[in-house]
Amino acid sequence: RYPSMHRPEPNFNVAAQVIKQAELNPSDTAIIFEGTKRTYGEFAQRVRSLAGLLRSAGVCVGDRVGFLGFNQPSFIETMFATVSLGAIFVPLNFRLTGEELAFIIDDAGVHSLIVDPDLIPVVQSVRERLPCRRFYSVHGALDGFACLESGLSVAAPVSEIASSSPHDTLLIMYTSGTTGHPKGAMITFGMNLYNAINLGMPAGVNANTVQLVILPLFHTGGMNCYANPVLHAGGQILLMREFEPGRALSIIGDANLGVTHFFGVPAPYQFMMQHPDFESTDLSRIQTAGVGGAPCAEAILSGWIDRGVSLIQGWGMTETSPGGTCLDAADVLRKIGSAGKPLLHTEVKIVDDEDAELPWGEVGELLIRGPNITPGYWNKPEATKDAFVEGWLKTGDAARFDNEGFIYIVDRWKDMYISG
Repeated sequence: RYPSMHRPEPNFNVAAQVIKQAELNPSDTAIIFEGTKRTYGEFAQRVRSLAGLLRSAGVCVGDRVGFLGFNQPSFIETMFATVSLGAIFVPLNFRLTGEELAFIIDDAGVHSLIVDPDLIPVVQSVRERLPCRRFYSVHGALDGFACLESGLSVAAPVSEIASSSPHDTLLIMYTSGTTGHPKGAMITFGMNLYNAINLGMPAGVNANTVQLVILPLFHTGGMNCYANPVLHAGGQILLMREFEPGRALSIIGDANLGVTHFFGVPAPYQFMMQHPDFESTDLSRIQTAGVGGAPCAEAILSGWIDRGVSLIQGWGMTETSPGGTCLDAADVLRKIGSAGKPLLHTEVKIVDDEDAELPWGEVGELLIRGPNITPGYWNKPEATKDAFVEGWLKTGDAARFDNEGFIYIVDRWKDMYISG
């Protein structure tokens, strides 16, 4: 018999992980934005200072901090700073109206709100109705919004990172469902870790990865395919404030930047493929190009394959953090229209209206479970209850397996049309 030993629980907090990267490799580049590079050491210091600013503003364990803005380093820094305090991050969709934002900010009970200066007028239109105690502008003090950068310069950095379990909530991502109002899917630290494994391994994410991030960070595709996994691995993310096809091609083709990874929905791939610079752009350094969010047309797949780039496809949801399935590049043309097979730490099945599992070939609702699945919706116990059956998440997608076990999404089990 061996003597019993006290073993402290590991800290699943992503802020602790990025601080660890800064300790191991402080001079390695973490983020590139508009020509400026930020090392892991600089990134970690800004995270600590921003956490100190939020703490001085009264942000406590369990409070919510919101960010409304385009892709920029402050977006990522705010997320890590927020969770450093044991608080919860709420990324906000910059395409929403003031009324829509007011609903989400109120539902989440956002304590402090950080806003891109370009979007302050949208917030001002509903500000009197918001529960926020503090308002910050990323740059400059504007219209009653304190300047975030000025606050950082005088804030006392936080030295201790909050300890978090895999079941603690990292962020709340609001997703439009079939109820008319968006619901806040709770994304835990455990989900974040398993997504880094589920997506990072097939994508070949490692410390040498340089990813061009074009999807908005408020969306799970921008945040988690593969920005969070790349930072977890100690790689680099290159942020585009907003997508522009010619600029994206220029960045990908720049040997000095060395982009190795890219992820998008089908439309950006189509726009880049149709751009006059597509044929002359050097794509040889791309190791992984991922596509999701919708089925990818054969013309787009063939257009990129002809340039030597095979696209990894997949299916997922905000509630699945988001990786659910993956179609390997080797099967892309052989299995046109397929969403692939379940990722490593994920199980799926297809059931009928009575929740009985169906054999391969028959169409039913796709159910999914695993450590990458949300525990439920913020402040929505009934919606959470309705979303699960015996531990399986009901995706709302109609699907079937083919005779090799590849999944095809064929329709929606329930529909909602969103315009604008």
